[in-house]
Amino acid sequence: MKSVKQVAIAALVTMGAFGAVTLVSCNKEDDPIVCPVGYTGVDCKTKAFIGSWKGTDVCGSGTYNNITISMNASSTDTNSVIVTNPGGFGATVTVSGKLSTDARTITITNGDLGGSRTMNGTMSLSSNTGFSFAYTVTPATGAADVCNGTYTKQ
Repeated sequence: MKSVKQVAIAALVTMGAFGAVTLVSCNKEDDPIVCPVGYTGVDCKTKAFIGSWKGTDVCGSGTYNNITISMNASSTDTNSVIVTNPGGFGATVTVSGKLSTDARTITITNGDLGGSRTMNGTMSLSSNTGFSFAYTVTPATGAADVCNGTYTKQ
């Protein structure tokens, strides 16, 4: 009689343990993946800067709203990002920026905006869905325009 009781208890404990493991594993699958700032995706390996962003730049020359910037990984350099329409200078304007090792900052150095203008600045992620953009546009002649922008991922 004692052995039947022990077998029954062992069976209940086994079923309880299996149920607990199953319940915990189901909950883990439902938890959202939280990646560090700079990375996104199911494996947290996609650089957060990649994609389309919309924002506003406040410059010495005025305020510019609804600017859409797109960023793509460079096909020739894994540490570079191609920025299209930086500062709202046009959909055909692209500059290359260097991506920091933690993927949180892009630095643009002497980006050619056309019309003898160059851009120098830094894009800094505040989260995986927002960044600030501090830059200066220098024309061939005349005063430089200092700008600060905030952007949200689209």
